[in-house]
Amino acid sequence: MKRVAIITNFNITEKAYAAITVAERLISHGCEVVAAVYNRERFLKMAQGRAEFLLLPIDEVYATADMIVVLGGDGSILEAARRSASRGTPILGINLGRLGFMAELEMRDVAEIDKLFSEEGYTLEKRSMLTVELIGSKGNLRSCCYALNDASISNGSIARIVDLELSEGGIPVTSYRADGLIVATPTGSTAYSMSAGGSIVDPRVSCFCVTPICPHSLAARPMIFPDSAVLEIKNICQREKMLYLTVDGRTNYEMYKGDVVRISKSPLQTNLVRIKNCGFYNKLRRKMTENE
Repeated sequence: MKRVAIITNFNITEKAYAAITVAERLISHGCEVVAAVYNRERFLKMAQGRAEFLLLPIDEVYATADMIVVLGGDGSILEAARRSASRGTPILGINLGRLGFMAELEMRDVAEIDKLFSEEGYTLEKRSMLTVELIGSKGNLRSCCYALNDASISNGSIARIVDLELSEGGIPVTSYRADGLIVATPTGSTAYSMSAGGSIVDPRVSCFCVTPICPHSLAARPMIFPDSAVLEIKNICQREKMLYLTVDGRTNYEMYKGDVVRISKSPLQTNLVRIKNCGFYNKLRRKMTENE
């Protein structure tokens, strides 16, 4: 491991100095540390002595790194996962957010980074991703992207009931009257899907979680599909001009009447670095208890 990218919001002082602490540890093991060139001005303003970063365009940072260290919350890790998935670059998350469910370390555990270079080493936990395609009412492909957590369809900022039709492999499954619908990976089952009443799924299980948001029906329930399924969700709303497809809580696409979202298992995977090997259920219990 020669080149390690550090991804964080350097405009936040706490995160900037945390990044320097991590960088100095990596440099002591002979690593070259890279960061995005748009942080140059911030580095120049920081008065104290600091580790040297190689500053590159953000695309080059992701294209050349042997490992990516993300200091932030789950949202920052999700962004890094989408950018790095095509190369399968390992991601080590250090939680500087709130829940930090995907992160491996807290800043108090920073000494654990030394294990990356020791006989104890580290393991890579492979996490499945979604391919999310937005198809126009005339069958034209309007967009295609990838998600580590989930894809959701809703009315956007206005909480109003929408109508959606769910099919699997071309066979109708059910229709929903709800505030929206979430399709999540096992990784995403502990995020928005869980908040909407969906099942918590062990990341080792190969499946998709379909969870309605505030359904207007006694019969509407969360459903689990094998990840070999090809799900299609059609906008059948009569009164709404358009809905919104949101991918990993970050990217929005307009979805008009008759448009279809097709979701399948992506050939790409996210590789999360595991050092502590505390296990999914230990982390689940600890994180849920901390945030009660």
